[in-house]
Amino acid sequence: MSETAKPWSMKRVVTASSAGTAFEWYDFFIFGSLTPVIAKVFLAGLDPTGALVAALALFAVGFAFRPLGAIIFGAMGDRIGRKATFLATVSLMGGATFAIGLLPTYAQAGIVAPILLIILRIAQGTALGGEYGGAAIYVAEHADDDKRGAATGWIQSSASFGLLAALLVIFLTRSWLGEEAFNAWGWRIPFLVSIFLLGISVWMRLKLSESPEFAKLKEEGATTKAPLKESFATRDSLRRVLIAFFGIMCAQGAVWYFTFFYMQVFLEKSLGLPGATKDMLLIVMTLVSAPLYVFFGWLSDRVGRKPVMLGGMLLALALYFPGSQLIAEATNPALVAAQERTPVMIETDLGQCSSQFDPTGTAKFTSACDIAKSTLITRGVAYSTRASADGTTRIVAGDRSIVVPGGERATDLKALKAEVASAVNGELAAAGYPAAADRDRVDFVTLLAVLMGFVIAATALYGPQAAALVEMFPTRIRYTAMSLPYHVGTGWVGGFLPVTSFALVAATGDIYAGLWYAVVFTALSAVVTVLFVKETAGKPLSEV
Repeated sequence: MSETAKPWSMKRVVTASSAGTAFEWYDFFIFGSLTPVIAKVFLAGLDPTGALVAALALFAVGFAFRPLGAIIFGAMGDRIGRKATFLATVSLMGGATFAIGLLPTYAQAGIVAPILLIILRIAQGTALGGEYGGAAIYVAEHADDDKRGAATGWIQSSASFGLLAALLVIFLTRSWLGEEAFNAWGWRIPFLVSIFLLGISVWMRLKLSESPEFAKLKEEGATTKAPLKESFATRDSLRRVLIAFFGIMCAQGAVWYFTFFYMQVFLEKSLGLPGATKDMLLIVMTLVSAPLYVFFGWLSDRVGRKPVMLGGMLLALALYFPGSQLIAEATNPALVAAQERTPVMIETDLGQCSSQFDPTGTAKFTSACDIAKSTLITRGVAYSTRASADGTTRIVAGDRSIVVPGGERATDLKALKAEVASAVNGELAAAGYPAAADRDRVDFVTLLAVLMGFVIAATALYGPQAAALVEMFPTRIRYTAMSLPYHVGTGWVGGFLPVTSFALVAATGDIYAGLWYAVVFTALSAVVTVLFVKETAGKPLSEV
């Protein structure tokens, strides 16, 4: 910390930076938490499975543009300063979120509605691409060398506070209005509330001064005029960027977004847990995670960044498959028993079957095989496929069999799919498949224990991460160089995890197939961390 800094300045720096970042995460997380509602409101022209996949893809759009924001605002932060840059990012995020609450629905404006939504998601993603780097760097450049992990841990915990705020506002609004009114128009309220949070965050950040490290650099006339070139066009800096991405960020994108986002899809769509119960579990996970980011940041100041982050990666790898299976058994034991007792098979012409992956939401999935797959996935039922002897598509459950027609010539494809779904649901119920998880039979002790394991893995990796990234790059290019690998990791690896993992489930019929996405990226980071990531805890930033 600067010798001229006031004794209380660090508290103010951490509070204002963390609060502003939390508000931005609130804005961003609202969309993810309301994905099922978004699917109904803005993608009403698609079948349920297609609408959900398309809505998850819309969620991913925001992440896809985060690297662009990292480039734009990273260069801005290294040239004109940290403070002005993250004032700009929070204003862009707040404005875009508020505007989503004013959008017309698909029923009101047709295709115009999702187009406008995409534009605002791009604005949100671009804004968040510049926010994290600015806040983390600002705090790190104020902190003492031996307390940098604990100080930046508060920035990491801001994601929890933002997610918690989003969940609480959604929960309270839904409880106040009722499910019908919330789905009709009440979903707008969480977006509109952001305008008040924007005002608070801008007011708090206006009171901050420039970071001492950047102020000193500017005073010496040593700021960069070409941050992109210095960050990515020299061998040494490019090597650091690649190590940051492959050694830290691939795992962070996989572990954190699996824990806090894909797990929501897994619990609700694959296991049939009621949305309200899922939301309460996520609130508990978020509350527990908030202090853990600071704890693991503090721990990394004592024992090192590398062992703490690597421990989080290895714990996640150990939990992915056995942990998810335990979650399934604890959440919906009747479904697990039914799948073991009476497995479901699709007999079809395998050449008719598509992957069900449709990020643009334009595919119709009209073949009999596609209709059968969509019906079962929407119902949360695992299945396997085999060739049909006569080319007819059937859904087979034990001694029960339902012929599924193709929809290529159907005048009302949506109605046909609804008719098939009704027939399939009846037969599945007769075969012992529950329509949803029975809350009274949920083993909450086991469920929470496993979920906490994933939370520990995610926070152990994420808590020291900001300090580790800041310590990898020199001051003059720090904003640009650390922002890009961070947002490619979280934006592309993490942001596309829910939609890709769910598409893998839909394509294979295996509810655990989506886990492979997280496993591959986490394992890659663990190997690179062991081989190439250097320990930087306690290192003065002037020596980077």
